Amino acid sequence: MHKQLIVDKIAGILESTEDSYSEKLTEMLDQANRVFISGAGRSKLVGNFFAMRLMHGGYDVSVVGEIVTPSIKAGDLLIIISGSGETEQLIAFTKRAKDIGAKIMLISAKSDSTIGDLADGVFQIGKAEQYEKVKGMPMGTVFELSTLFFLEATVSHIIHEKGIEEEIMRSRHANLE
Repeated sequence: MHKQLIVDKIAGILESTEDSYSEKLTEMLDQANRVFISGAGRSKLVGNFFAMRLMHGGYDVSVVGEIVTPSIKAGDLLIIISGSGETEQLIAFTKRAKDIGAKIMLISAKSDSTIGDLADGVFQIGKAEQYEKVKGMPMGTVFELSTLFFLEATVSHIIHEKGIEEEIMRSRHANLE
């Protein structure tokens, strides 16, 4: 019962998410010198998944907050994953990156927010009313899982469009595990 509830909810949100986002995000990734990804809590974990897959796909990508993350510069892209678009630390990151001249893309459950107002673009995953309380999916679960699926679909789009072979991706995978 609960497995189907989750599958149905995520499917509904993805169906109501704009189809062109994967192409637009791919274009932004390709135009950026480097890619930086940030989020807080479970949204940060979703960002980590995406960063790993982008690295496997050949992008120069860093996760904000890691000890080896370089400084962001003009020409770079900062992707913020935030359901609310109101997380204080992420607002600070967005302001700093904007001041430096980086492009900013927000992936959110809301079209209007503080980070959204500062960003160059907002990808709203689903519609706001789809995030009302869902029994069995508390505290942001719906947004986080839907965003994870959306970003995995974007990676699938990138792999398909660029003809990136799995063997090439595997050659970039960590080998000190």
